[in-house]
Amino acid sequence: MTSSAAIKPIKSLGSLRGQLLRWILAPLLLVVALDAFSVYRNALDVADLAYDRALLASTRALAERVSVVDGKVVADVPYVALDSFETDTLGRIYYKVTGTHGEFVSGYEDLPELPTDVPRSEIYPALVHFYHATYQNQAVRIAALYQPVYDDSMRGIALIQVGETMDARSNLTRQILFSTLWRQGLLVMVAALLVWFAVRLVLRPLMQLKAEVEARSPADLADFDADRVHKEVRPLVAAMNGYMGHLQALITWQRRFIADASHQLRTPLTVLKTQAELALRQLERNPNDVRGCQDMREIVESIAGTTESTAHLANRLLTLARAEHGAKESDIEPVSLTNITRQVGMEHAPAAVRKQIDLSFDASEEVMIKGHALLLHELISNLVDNAIHYTTMNGRVILRVRRDAVLQRAILEVEDSGIGIPKEDRERVFSAFYRSPLAQQQNLGGAGLGLSIVRDISLSHGGDIALSDADDGNAASPGLKITVGFPLL
Repeated sequence: MTSSAAIKPIKSLGSLRGQLLRWILAPLLLVVALDAFSVYRNALDVADLAYDRALLASTRALAERVSVVDGKVVADVPYVALDSFETDTLGRIYYKVTGTHGEFVSGYEDLPELPTDVPRSEIYPALVHFYHATYQNQAVRIAALYQPVYDDSMRGIALIQVGETMDARSNLTRQILFSTLWRQGLLVMVAALLVWFAVRLVLRPLMQLKAEVEARSPADLADFDADRVHKEVRPLVAAMNGYMGHLQALITWQRRFIADASHQLRTPLTVLKTQAELALRQLERNPNDVRGCQDMREIVESIAGTTESTAHLANRLLTLARAEHGAKESDIEPVSLTNITRQVGMEHAPAAVRKQIDLSFDASEEVMIKGHALLLHELISNLVDNAIHYTTMNGRVILRVRRDAVLQRAILEVEDSGIGIPKEDRERVFSAFYRSPLAQQQNLGGAGLGLSIVRDISLSHGGDIALSDADDGNAASPGLKITVGFPLL
């Protein structure tokens, strides 16, 4: 048995709209963030390419002013040219010209040297290297271009280095970043708004179904229209309709049961009241009359008999209600149909002896089925009780339990030599409170619930029931054989 401490509380799922928005917008935000980062990096690469091209142009322009004069490398770089470079690049320019033998020619002598591990750029058809460095506490981007120089007296390669500060590039980087974030943020806001409206529109049929459920009266158990909701939700609506159908059947059965029970109980209660009033009148009229005492005794005995019949009827009604609703799953267990039948036979043996009825039990093996022991006991008890009631003096009742290997069924048979049931009434006798005319003549105090209880219990156990004449019956006394089949364990 599961302890209460082991039962975990069910966590609330929350809002469907909220979950849809979270599951749609969260991945969307992640994708937008990755896209923004990619766009930002691509924009930076494009900006670096553009600024490197401008830096190379400045370096080439400076290289055109480097020449050889009297066997020496010289650079004719006027300040106007440098101002032009700075104006064009929106940053500060530093340059350095190195001769063919590594000697300083012109510019800023302490400009960082070209590292040996910087590869040559493959983008431009020139011997140019680009690298980052720090100069005068500022980050700079430097282009180092090897420029051939020669005259009639010498030939060689000079190194022209032009560096620019990163101010312009940083400004452009910030502009790209802010522009990217602003556009992507606007895209997310628009997407979130569209998703919110889309989810609201999609969930509208569910909200309408919710409103329809809330507006229904408790007595209205009509089906909901499954075509008004989405295909994925239709199984849920179908399950709701099926549940309400079962509920409607249960309510209908309860109403019929209450009406029938009220009708059946009203007669014995009225008789009890009448008999009690007669007893009081008899006592008032002749308090000392011996004959009156005898009449009083008969009335009291009648009251006792009616009370017993009423109690029997009430017990049958409770059993019928229990059989109609079936047994709890925890009460279902392997049981011996043979043992239960034997026990019921022993319990009814005194009643059979009083009528001098030969009550016998026939079972060659133990037959096991899966079921509710108390309900099965009630089923067999009803069959045996009916058989004894409707069998005349010196008759016989046989109880049989056997296994049908072909059908894989456990078979219970109750056969008697009584008045039997006409074929035209064999279907109706399973209805609650119905009694055939022959049964009414034979037993005036019956309630008409026995076979109805038998049918409900057998159905709840996956069984079937059939009525037929006794094997050795005759026209005067056809007898009755009731056969109930259950699935074998």
